[in-house]
Amino acid sequence: MKDMLKKISDVFKLIFGYGIMIVLFAGGLTFFGYVAALIIGGETATAMCTWIYKTFIPIIIKASTILILFGLVTMYLAGEKALTPGRKASKEEGEK
Repeated sequence: MKDMLKKISDVFKLIFGYGIMIVLFAGGLTFFGYVAALIIGGETATAMCTWIYKTFIPIIIKASTILILFGLVTMYLAGEKALTPGRKASKEEGEK
């Protein structure tokens, strides 16, 4: 059972990793869309900014939310405990 959970966790980790990378890249591309709209100006720029804001960004937000869910399920299946202090971390930081 533990091996099967590890395999599922590895697949989810792969999906999470590549998915977040793609979503972050797509989010960064919105900057260039806004810069292009600034250079173009006029009604075309207004249409570009409206499309980016009302169509593209909500898709990025939904995709990132789903990918975060994959990341959380991956941590749960692998038995990882993130953001919790442990004995080793506190001893390494100088607390004794």
